[in-house]
Amino acid sequence: MTIVISGGKDAARRATATAKATTLIEALPWLDEFHGETVVIKYGGHAMTSPELRAGFAQDLVFLRHAGLRPVVVHGGGPQVTDHLDRLGIESVFTAGLRVTTDETIDVVRMVLNGKVNKDIVGLVNRYGPYAVGLSGEDANLFTAARKHALVDGAPVDIGLVGEITATDPSMVEALLDDGRIPVVSSVARGNGDGAVYNVNADTAAAALAVALGAAKLVVLTDVEGLYRDWPASDEVISELDADDLAKLLPSLSAGMIPKMEACLTAVTGGVPQAHVLDGRLSHAILLEIFTDSGIGTMVLPAPPPSPAPSPAEGDTP
Repeated sequence: MTIVISGGKDAARRATATAKATTLIEALPWLDEFHGETVVIKYGGHAMTSPELRAGFAQDLVFLRHAGLRPVVVHGGGPQVTDHLDRLGIESVFTAGLRVTTDETIDVVRMVLNGKVNKDIVGLVNRYGPYAVGLSGEDANLFTAARKHALVDGAPVDIGLVGEITATDPSMVEALLDDGRIPVVSSVARGNGDGAVYNVNADTAAAALAVALGAAKLVVLTDVEGLYRDWPASDEVISELDADDLAKLLPSLSAGMIPKMEACLTAVTGGVPQAHVLDGRLSHAILLEIFTDSGIGTMVLPAPPPSPAPSPAEGDTP
């Protein structure tokens, strides 16, 4: 006769299995809500440099694709560009937080973003499923840009081949999505008829593409937990706010958060229902945001519609 004694290990396994089942059940309504929807993800920060987080990010993208969503990635690569410029003995110069981009520098930007960072992301995703396709913002005029000037003490300063996106043509991205692919887009753009190539901010590019695609969400991965209510006096994260509240807060934000929150504001005022800033240092942050009830980070929503004017009281002259 065999006697089986259930010990602590069995209880732990049952608890783990129950927790996994609970998570799957919690995800069901979100799987239903976002099935077939496009999600644009701006990828950067620590999530792009940590090997463990890079692998988790790639797995998340493939999971989203298998779950019926249509993920799109937009990436920059400022630290990688700086590293390569250092190796070439080219000084990195910044004005008002923007990289001064010369003809020599833009060649390095294109080489690093299009030829190195983009292909690294594509290769990593394709380890888990053959879906990722790399694109440059130059391809098929996906992004068109005009020269952007930095503001120093209120005066415009020429910083070279830095661009502001003026038009977005998402047709090539849409074709790839319809084919079941995961587009991975680098943040460079073609000039509007001047033949130049511009270095553009990846947060801005992601927002522009989210609007053009009619995305259900814009997700911006960064290296903080979200938007802090009163940084540095407090580390309390604002879990949710609308576009009107964000517009009021923007002037008081730190320089690093301004482009990310401006991107969220651009997205929701352009028709994207939700924009999120997430801590990319948290493993599987994207899945936690999309498929759990509580979510993480900061969510930005469109401004509420204005209240209708009160109807004239009965008997009053309109």
